[in-house]
Amino acid sequence: VLYKESVGMGTPTPVTPEMERVKRNQEICSSVLYKENIGKATPTPVTPEMERVKRNQEIISSVLYKENVGKVTPTPLTPEMERVKRNQEIISSVLYKENVGHATPTPVTPEMERVKRNQEQISSVAYREGLGKATPSPVTPEMERAKRSQEQLSSVLYKEHMAKGTPTPLTPEMERAKRNQENISSVLYSDSFRKQVQGKAAYVLDTPELRRVRETQKHISTVKYHEDFEKSKGSFTPVVTDPITERVKKNMQDFSDISYRGIQRRVVEMERKRVDQDQENLTG
Repeated sequence: VLYKESVGMGTPTPVTPEMERVKRNQEICSSVLYKENIGKATPTPVTPEMERVKRNQEIISSVLYKENVGKVTPTPLTPEMERVKRNQEIISSVLYKENVGHATPTPVTPEMERVKRNQEQISSVAYREGLGKATPSPVTPEMERAKRSQEQLSSVLYKEHMAKGTPTPLTPEMERAKRNQENISSVLYSDSFRKQVQGKAAYVLDTPELRRVRETQKHISTVKYHEDFEKSKGSFTPVVTDPITERVKKNMQDFSDISYRGIQRRVVEMERKRVDQDQENLTG
């Protein structure tokens, strides 16, 4: 106070560009001198004890902050406040867009796509590495009962909060739109059926009942076959005799005669004797 009383009235001077330059130079010099006066430090590793102390300090700071907060009086959110809030959001959005300058779009190159995929994979791997091991717990009947109870309570509360609706008459236009929707659904279902189901076999379990039915069908088929065979027995189907059929028939008869009379066997024995005789002549 005494210092200020002894200070006389001064004459304000405008801040010139030269003064701004000198001021910036002084700040840079001060920063350089400050960094030069700092000595070399020895880094220390972050130990679990330091982590624990840091977490405790954060918890204590949070508790003290909440204790220092006084009691406030809640005010209801009126429609006027909602309107002002929306106007502020719209104004902020408009001002933000006005301050954004013109940007130059750049094409997405294959290299950028590759880097993006690599970053996603690295993020996924790092996220999974940070996950700890969990202990699976079985779903007990008590948990199932509590889950069903919660679902029932949620359904009851949801129905209680629902407002009353106003029934509307079913006009011909609504009927037409409903039929069109059914037709479209039928077409889409048929397309899906043809793509997913049609042409694929359905697997059926081989039960004893199915095996019994299959055996019965075989017996019925055998009886029907013998019945048809007995009816057609004694009848013949005439065929036309052509030169090719005659030649084949004659060849088959010659083969049968050779096999029956043993001519082929004698020819083989004579050939073996001839070979043995030739060997004797060569050695003799």
